[in-house]
Amino acid sequence: MSQQGYVAAPPYSQAQPGMGAYQGGFGSGPTQPLYGHYGGPPQAFSAPPAGKMHLSVLNITFFFFVYLDVHSFSGIVRLENSLHKMCSFYFLVQGLQSPPPPASSVVQQPFQTPPPSTMAPPQMPPGLMPMASMGRPFPGPPPPGPGGFQQPGLGSAGQPGYPQQAGYMAGPQQNMPGAFPGAQSAMAGPPQKKLDPDSIPSITHVIEDDQVKQGGQVFTTNIRGQVPPLVTTDFTVTDQGNASPRFIRCTTYSLPCTADLAKQCQVPLAAIIKPFASLPKNETPLYVVNHGDTGPVRCNRCKAYMCPYMQFIDGGRRYQCGFCNCVNEVPVFYFQHLDHMGRRVDFYERPELSLGSYEFVATLDYCKNNKPPNPPAYIFMIDVSYNNIKSGLVKLICDELKTLLEKLPREEGMETSAIKVGFVTYNKVLHFYNVKSALAQPQMMVVSDTAEMFVPLLDGFLVNYQDSRAVIYNLLDQIPDMFADTAESETVFAPVIQAGVEAFKAAECSGKLFIFQSSMPTAEAPGKLKNRDDKKLVNTDKEKTLFQPQKGVYEQLSKDCVASGCCVDLFLFPSQYTDIATMADVPSHTGGSVYKYSNFQIETDGEHFLRDLRKDVQKSIGFDAIMRVRTSTGFRATDFFGGIYMNNTTDVEMAAVDCDNGVTVEFKHDDTLSEETGALMQCALLYTTIGGQRRLRIHNLSLNCSSQLSELYKSCETDSLINFFAKSAYRAILNQPLKNVREILVNQTAHMLACYRKNCASPSAASQLILPDAMKVFPVYMNSLMKTAPLVGSTELSTDDRAHQRLSVMAMGVEDTQLLLYPRLIPLVGNKNTLRLPATPVRCSEERLTDSGIFLLENGQSMFLWLGQASSPDLIQSLFNLPSLAHLQGHMCALPELDNPLSRKVRSIISGLLEKRSNSMKLQIVRQKDKPEMLFRQFLVEDKGLHGGASYMDFLCYVHREIRQLLT
Repeated sequence: MSQQGYVAAPPYSQAQPGMGAYQGGFGSGPTQPLYGHYGGPPQAFSAPPAGKMHLSVLNITFFFFVYLDVHSFSGIVRLENSLHKMCSFYFLVQGLQSPPPPASSVVQQPFQTPPPSTMAPPQMPPGLMPMASMGRPFPGPPPPGPGGFQQPGLGSAGQPGYPQQAGYMAGPQQNMPGAFPGAQSAMAGPPQKKLDPDSIPSITHVIEDDQVKQGGQVFTTNIRGQVPPLVTTDFTVTDQGNASPRFIRCTTYSLPCTADLAKQCQVPLAAIIKPFASLPKNETPLYVVNHGDTGPVRCNRCKAYMCPYMQFIDGGRRYQCGFCNCVNEVPVFYFQHLDHMGRRVDFYERPELSLGSYEFVATLDYCKNNKPPNPPAYIFMIDVSYNNIKSGLVKLICDELKTLLEKLPREEGMETSAIKVGFVTYNKVLHFYNVKSALAQPQMMVVSDTAEMFVPLLDGFLVNYQDSRAVIYNLLDQIPDMFADTAESETVFAPVIQAGVEAFKAAECSGKLFIFQSSMPTAEAPGKLKNRDDKKLVNTDKEKTLFQPQKGVYEQLSKDCVASGCCVDLFLFPSQYTDIATMADVPSHTGGSVYKYSNFQIETDGEHFLRDLRKDVQKSIGFDAIMRVRTSTGFRATDFFGGIYMNNTTDVEMAAVDCDNGVTVEFKHDDTLSEETGALMQCALLYTTIGGQRRLRIHNLSLNCSSQLSELYKSCETDSLINFFAKSAYRAILNQPLKNVREILVNQTAHMLACYRKNCASPSAASQLILPDAMKVFPVYMNSLMKTAPLVGSTELSTDDRAHQRLSVMAMGVEDTQLLLYPRLIPLVGNKNTLRLPATPVRCSEERLTDSGIFLLENGQSMFLWLGQASSPDLIQSLFNLPSLAHLQGHMCALPELDNPLSRKVRSIISGLLEKRSNSMKLQIVRQKDKPEMLFRQFLVEDKGLHGGASYMDFLCYVHREIRQLLT
């Protein structure tokens, strides 16, 4: 096989020897997993020295330094929060390994803290807990199952949650790059009365800076532990031995060498894997390697697949596994001589030796019953009850399928799709349709016994669309008319899924169910649900039951679906509570998605729904998948979050995996890691292609290891960290009160930053808040997470909406969680009623809005066009063909297609964003000070939350108090 263009650096052509003894298997996780991620109490911080006064946190003036330039201390900015009248703020964002700045860059004046008696106690930020509660242990035993939160225990003396230790920062700290002389000197004089919001770390600035620095460049993956550009940056990846960051991103690219260091910093060690991530057109698709009947070469001991980390020895006759150090014989067919550098001479011709990601064609050993799989099938299951018929939804679906089925995904190079299709309609009973190509008319078969579900026909139910196009068209034309006079309002749900499972079993294939349902299943049948929405449970210890699915039928269905390779996508059109926590349980365990359109109306929601349906049907996807994550010795994968099912502790099972599915994997130490050899991970995904071929998709990544915590913090990736924390918190609310979960998030934030300050930061006054450069915007993400619907205990929020967001986030990759937690607020029109295109996003705060401005806001789930009350009539005329804003009717969800430059440009921006995002977004047009504006304002995440939660500034102030308490 001859492949051109492979380039790989020598360190990644072969693994380094000496990686320690192999530990067999992953084993089970700890019996009481901790949210601190490493078991046991968190690392101790120092207690106040004996004999010295310990000031109350409420009587301390806080000073923060904003140090935004990593290499020169060019701006110390004094700030004041108007809510904290006597509280002056300075921020210091420290970049690691930066030289001390010149003395002249710091104002050399004595810096004095006013006596406590002159301070007015700062107010407690709304939406946050009192300081005394932050370390309180949870009542009762820890929740069962992996990934539970557990609060750190109480310390022995005064400081809740942390053991005491004396002598913190008694003198100059060693190994603290980034220190600067005169750190405790600053601008003296009375505090200014106006807070400059531009002086605190900004996500938009971080995104802009990274785009300027790395945008448009080529990211080459030949360096171990290399931190990639941000997910928001446009860059091109060249695979030279490590997987692209589009496939794997890590919370840190430098692992601590020991478990003690990991406990000390509390930074979770995790990878977010999107095995099917879409690649831009200018990047090479994955190569497919076919070793014929012998199958892929893999280690005899740990079963890792051949990859760039295997070191060939003994003239090429043997190789040492980079994961477990086992020495294996090279199969005869795979033998090749080594060059003068000890590298195989066919190195560049074999993707598995020189690339980080590639695929193997699997042999029959990897197939069920040792038989090649059949091509998968899509079954469209349409609820034809009264609501869906009356709304026009059934006709809309049938009309759309006529064109959409022409665009079913197909193997590259194939003219038609191999996916088969089938059709079911249902209300209280199920109607199956025979659409065999030989028929002149489709035939309906009714199954009324929903307790014992079966498929009444085998031949003619799942068909090739191209062959049966005429019959299918006939059926889609007839369905709306057949049920036009229905009065049936009750539906079933679990039997519908069971019917799909039985159909796939009978056809011996895997596939996906597209279910279009309007209401909660109340008909007498397995899986019947009752209304259990109780607002009285909000903000109580029983609130978690609102997020828990009802057990029994749906739990077994999930297991059956995964075993049969049956993925479920649910499109919901509710007008009232439907118990999404239960109805979405099967989709959430099978790699499926849930789409929700409340109070559906074709005029306002039809196009939104159709965009979702088109994206969903046309996604690149693999079926009947099993994923295993292997690691080199010293650490292992212990916990998994995502739209997955796990029958044991190591195998991640997914009925389907598509380009948007992200699986978050947490790692823990079981031995010491070596700085010299680093740490390796390999994700192996066994799946069936849309053409019916069994394949193995392999992603490899190598990370650095360090005994210096400064290296870990320098290599952190905030976007990945917040993905991990969101999924951890959203899983925890199934078992613990929301108050406890929020406390832990704040506690963990403070602990990570306090550890950085103690071990990595320059010596400085205790009143300074010091943030690592790589994590300087972590607090605003964390505060935003705590204000999301699942974590806010408010009776004003729909229980279904909260459950839906919780489940959606559990399957997200890094890009989607980043955008969800910090929306893009794009000014289209500036203060002077002038067009600002292309526009750069601004901070998500009300302060950025202007009365004459027009702003576009989107977070991947929702989209708003906000119109200031003083918007120019000329602009309104150009956008809406109306004389003024007063003529704009409420609830507009689309821009008219007008032929003028402004209208075309704005519509182009909106369509570009809709194309980029994994989900469609319904455009909502809101006028300033209209009632619908309240919905828009809840996305301004730097401000106080409408349903509770602190502003960004209040949260920083609060976290700083937590850090000071840990360090005093």
